[in-house]
Amino acid sequence: MSELSCVAFGAGHGGEGVCLEVNLGPRRILLDCGLSSMAPLEAARERVEQADFLLCSHAHSDHARGLLDFHRAFPQVPIYGSEVTAQLLPLNWLDRPDEVPPHLCQALPWNTPLQLTDDLTLQLWPAGHLPGAACVLLTYTTPQRPYTLFYTGDFFISNSRLVDGLPLESLRGLRPDVLLMEGSAGTARHPHRRQQENQLAQTIYDRLQGGRSVLLPVPTLGQGQELVMLLRSHHQFTGKDVTVWVDATVAAGCDHYLELLPYLPSSVQNFARHQPLFWDERVRPRIRRLAPGEMPTGSAPAIVLGYREADLSRYCQDPDHPWTVLLPEAFASHLATAVLAAPESEAGSTLAWLQTLAPDLDTGRVQLDTYLLTTHSDAVGTTQLIHNLRPQHVAFVHGSPSHLADLAGLEELQTRYQLHLPSVGKRVEFPIGDRFLQPAAPDPLFEGEITAVDDSVLLLLSDRLTADPRWRTLADTGLVQARWQGDELVIKGLTQRDLLRQVDPEDRPEQPDSCQRCRHFQGGRCRGNASPLYGMQVSPDGYCTVFVRRPGSSDLPLTTEDPDDEALA
Repeated sequence: MSELSCVAFGAGHGGEGVCLEVNLGPRRILLDCGLSSMAPLEAARERVEQADFLLCSHAHSDHARGLLDFHRAFPQVPIYGSEVTAQLLPLNWLDRPDEVPPHLCQALPWNTPLQLTDDLTLQLWPAGHLPGAACVLLTYTTPQRPYTLFYTGDFFISNSRLVDGLPLESLRGLRPDVLLMEGSAGTARHPHRRQQENQLAQTIYDRLQGGRSVLLPVPTLGQGQELVMLLRSHHQFTGKDVTVWVDATVAAGCDHYLELLPYLPSSVQNFARHQPLFWDERVRPRIRRLAPGEMPTGSAPAIVLGYREADLSRYCQDPDHPWTVLLPEAFASHLATAVLAAPESEAGSTLAWLQTLAPDLDTGRVQLDTYLLTTHSDAVGTTQLIHNLRPQHVAFVHGSPSHLADLAGLEELQTRYQLHLPSVGKRVEFPIGDRFLQPAAPDPLFEGEITAVDDSVLLLLSDRLTADPRWRTLADTGLVQARWQGDELVIKGLTQRDLLRQVDPEDRPEQPDSCQRCRHFQGGRCRGNASPLYGMQVSPDGYCTVFVRRPGSSDLPLTTEDPDDEALA
């Protein structure tokens, strides 16, 4: 067995929580416990009992809801997390607060290497995404060499309203042997965070102006507090005669944030010096809490933030106003997929209360709509973090299997790293050499002949080409695409995935913010010394944030983050 390996008790596929077991030599560490049942851990009790500790990356339920049951089943295994996470974790068990021990999670400081055993150290960095969310570097030291594993948890490079983004600069060049990372966004590219916020604020404002009240189902932590802060501070609502009602469960999360004010960004602390962060009757828009069973009051359309696992249909049955229910795009998509796959599943019942509104949905008195307000990095942020860390192995977890497979299929990653897609119950080995070796992009040369024949061109290459395992992918279709790149003719194989898109690649507009259109792209390599890809052979459709458009290329707008919103490479 290699020094480093991983087994997933929960890989975060669909509605499945995240729970990973990693082995560094004889050391066994558990990462997160978002399981709704202890059955997978009970089945491996002998191994789990020998774990050195469990690290909780952050307090969201899909990473933490199983911790209380885990503590009861395996009380000898210590649980660690950041200081903020330790304080937020009890919000996962508001229905049984008396059962939560006062020191369920032991708090660890940021940016400090901690010697947990004579051969194992741990260091936490903020991961963005949620207050207290942490990424962790585990280092197992042997007489021969140290072995390192980096786990991102859920991460977000951009700044949001209540959380600073992951500090990319401080992680650059860590070169871990293994990178375990979330890939929930797959290869999607998102508009930058401020653009998303402006679009959402405009959507809510338009509904209110149209006489409709707005209902926003949210989890206990994270999205609800971000939305309250957005409505409190966005120019679209500042000074407007609008009331935002927050139900008791989401309000409990807001109250915890108030206790954590010293840990929030300096801009938020400065805001709180001048006016209340959440509950305010004096400054508009007004923010008010709803007691259990209480209904919003007033004649004007209102905004309600409610706990999404509760029955929120009673708000929409208010006869005074029509309602719009706004759902996050990712949550709505996951919900629809879960319902189609298993209508009686837990995910399918999450918003079962919408079924009671079917007559109102048919008449239009209640409308459903979606919005985008991401707290997970998209493909640009994901690849940016990978290229800055420069690991040998990358394992993607936490996301739909198809999205994770899309990430693993990116050429810019395949040519540099050893990629893995862990599945539940299957051990993944990460073989490491005696020293760190950055996998170089393969650059084999196959000499051949090209001849014009009547109305076509014949290309003859050595049969050595078929010895490469990638030949099988090309042979599935037998089709290639050729294009000029300067004075060179570039041949690219077309895969089944390319054909399924049913669009001729020649007719598809090229992305203006790709390496091929960057002035630093020369001879197939990046020559921008500020780029994390400097000196590397890069794919023409790759990307990094130091992109500079080559003169004469397309003038289509870029989709990169503003420098204030994202840590740039």
